Parts: sequence; structure tokens; C-alpha cells
Amino acid sequence: MKKELMDILACPICKGDLELNIEEEDENGEVVRGILYCRNCDERYPIEDGIPNLLPPDLRE
Repeated sequence: MKKELMDILACPICKGDLELNIEEEDENGEVVRGILYCRNCDERYPIEDGIPNLLPPDLRE
């Protein structure tokens, strides 16, 4: 995931701003694995293989 996406991403539940917690980056500085965190509603969204999963928790998996 490109870090520039943070400018347009919002929590799908409350529309709040998301914080990026990076666990792994590639050689180009793109996020491979991490967490998007919403402080407003305390929800977390995983980033796996560079793809953010912004589905609500009950629709994941």
C-alpha cells in the first residue's frame, strides 16, 4: 500500500481518520503488512500483502 493513500482513507464505520502502524515495508517504501487504526471507534483494519482490508469486522474472512 502506498503511504499517500492515507490522505484519502477513512474508517468505514465512523468516517474517522485512520492511523498507520507499519509492520513491514518493501524496498520502495510501500507498506506490505501493518494495521490501520481508528481512534474514534477503536477499530483496526489489517494490511496484508500490501492490500488494506477495510471491511467491517463482521464481514471479514
